Amino acid sequence: MSDAGDEIQVEPAAQEVVATEAPKGKMSVEEALQQVLKISLQHDGLARGLRECAKALDKRQAHLCVLVETNTEAEYIKLIEALCAEHKISLIKVGDAKQLGTWAGLCKIDKDGNPRKVVGCSCVVVKDYGTDSEGMNVLLNYFRTRS
Repeated sequence: MSDAGDEIQVEPAAQEVVATEAPKGKMSVEEALQQVLKISLQHDGLARGLRECAKALDKRQAHLCVLVETNTEAEYIKLIEALCAEHKISLIKVGDAKQLGTWAGLCKIDKDGNPRKVVGCSCVVVKDYGTDSEGMNVLLNYFRTRS
């Protein structure tokens, strides 16, 4: 009986470590999103800003839409969510516009590799994933399990 008790105590401890730290080879959704946006930017597959995103969503060219939660315009959020729902395009929300702008390439990179002059971006659409990557697979699995 003590062996069974030890196993029960060991398993939750291992699960807690997995929850706090990502195991090697596994990406978080945020890291996967960052990788997908970087690869899409290299392959000229991003639409940035309301006008470009609305066009891409309406033409059904989009595979994925990234929207900032902290946008002050309620109509903006409603428009993007409605277009994504209408055309069955995956939507993911992030917290910070400056961070999304950095991921979407709306910044200057200094000689040390740090982003400077970051411009905030409230919406980004991925029109072309570029090459297959681990990040893309993580995001696709995330959307399958979420739906």
